[in-house]
Amino acid sequence: MPSHRHALLVIDVQNEYITGNLPIEYPAIRHSLTNIGRAMDAALLADVPVIVVQNTLPAGAPVFSKGSPGWELHPSVRSRPYSHYIEKTLPSAFAGTDLAGWLSRNDIDTLVVVGYMTHNCADSTIKHALHAGLAVEFLTDAAGSLPYDNHAGRATAEEIHRVFTVVLQSRFAAVATTDEWIEALKTGKALPRDNIYGSNQRARGLRDAS
Repeated sequence: MPSHRHALLVIDVQNEYITGNLPIEYPAIRHSLTNIGRAMDAALLADVPVIVVQNTLPAGAPVFSKGSPGWELHPSVRSRPYSHYIEKTLPSAFAGTDLAGWLSRNDIDTLVVVGYMTHNCADSTIKHALHAGLAVEFLTDAAGSLPYDNHAGRATAEEIHRVFTVVLQSRFAAVATTDEWIEALKTGKALPRDNIYGSNQRARGLRDAS
C-alpha cells in the first residue's frame, strides 16, 4: 500500500472483555486476540505505526474503573511495542483525545481499526474517522461483540457483529480479515470497498456480486 500512510488503531483490548464483566462472545475471544497480535506484528514489520487505546471510567464504575484489573490492557497488547497511547472516556477514540492531531502530524491518511467492541467503540471511531476525511479499514476477525437484551429487543453477539460489519463495508470502511490485510500490506493491493447503492442492488438481486 505504498501510496497511503497507514496507522493501526488498537481499541480497548482490555481485560474487561476477556476475563471481566463484559466478555466478548463473537468471534471467539482467543481468535480475535490472536489476530490483533498478528496485526500488530505485521504493522511493526511494515513500519506502520501502532496506536493503543484504553477506555477509562471513574473509580467505582462496574466496568473499566481506572486501576482495576478489568481496566488493564491485555498482555497480548501490553507486551508489544506501539507508537502512541490514548486514554479515552467516550466511544470514539477521537472524542476528547489527541488522536486527530497525532494522525495529522504523522501524515496518516488511512486508519486500520481492530479491537473491541465492533458495534460500539470501533463503529464510533470508524465513522468519526470517515467524517474527518480519513480512509478506514476494519479487520473483522480482530474485533468482536457481545450480546444485548434491552427495551429495543434482543440480539446475539454473532448477529450484532455480522450486521455491523456488513453496514461498515457498505460505506464506512474496507472490511477484511487479518490474513487479507496482511497480504495487502505486503503486495500493495487495495482492499475492496463498496457503497450503499451497490450493496442494496445486490441484496435485491438486481446486480451480480462483482
